[in-house]
Amino acid sequence: MTTYRHTQIGYLTLSITLVVLVFFAWLQVTARAEPPSYDSGTNFAITAIMALILFILASFSTLTVFIDEQFLKIRFGWGIFRKKFPLSDIATVKKVKNHWYYGWGIRLWFWPKMWIFNVSGFDAIELTMKNGKIYRIGTDESEKLETAIKQAIS
Repeated sequence: MTTYRHTQIGYLTLSITLVVLVFFAWLQVTARAEPPSYDSGTNFAITAIMALILFILASFSTLTVFIDEQFLKIRFGWGIFRKKFPLSDIATVKKVKNHWYYGWGIRLWFWPKMWIFNVSGFDAIELTMKNGKIYRIGTDESEKLETAIKQAIS
């Protein structure tokens, strides 16, 4: 049974994905409109790369956080990028503000050494594990998530 579930939407990422989609569609239409020749038309490799770029951008447009009896789980987009943390391994939980230069997405930051999972905004929850590793999970419900994690680990 899931005790907490919330999806944060990265509207800026969605907007960028839409702009890139429109640009790629324009490129495809322009390439198909050329007079037929050996080098005209669309290229399968370029089209595949465009599709991959759109897929990756769309994958980082949402971040869903789940808490059940055993795990805190996070999932970006459709679930290609995901991670789960055993609740028994969490030592401390606290609300934090990320610096703007930490960025969005999945990041390994070296000072202080931590993993950052974020899609939008600067609010986050910092998890310190019993082995000393630090993780930050971005959220737009930092108080609710902090309370839910503290209840789950106690």
